[in-house]
Amino acid sequence: MKKQPVFLIFFLLISGFIFISCSNKETTPPPKSKTELLTQNSWKFSSATANGSDASGYLQTCQKDNIYTFAAAGTGTIDEGLTKCNVSDPQTTPLTWNFASNETILHISVSLFSNTNNDFNLVKLTDTELVVST
Repeated sequence: MKKQPVFLIFFLLISGFIFISCSNKETTPPPKSKTELLTQNSWKFSSATANGSDASGYLQTCQKDNIYTFAAAGTGTIDEGLTKCNVSDPQTTPLTWNFASNETILHISVSLFSNTNNDFNLVKLTDTELVVST
């Protein structure tokens, strides 16, 4: 009869270890890289500012509806959207891209807007927002 209390204590200890080791530990996923953030969505123009003022009026309407898609391999496309600047322009144009200066500059092989260069300072990049400056 002395074996029952020892067995019971042993059983309770083992059960406790099982419950502790199986506890639901929430793990935070690692943050997404800038490449993952840039390539998970297609991007469309929403606004432009210069010195804190709205500068969207300086862009052509046909440029504002373009859709930019970036692939992880450093390639991508520009889709002209509903309006084209020139009727003869193709609907999509291929591009290449890369990050420079410790991922603070986004270099794109084609000009996105008239009178801009191909290097954009990366201001903000999240799951839903891409903000660049030039």
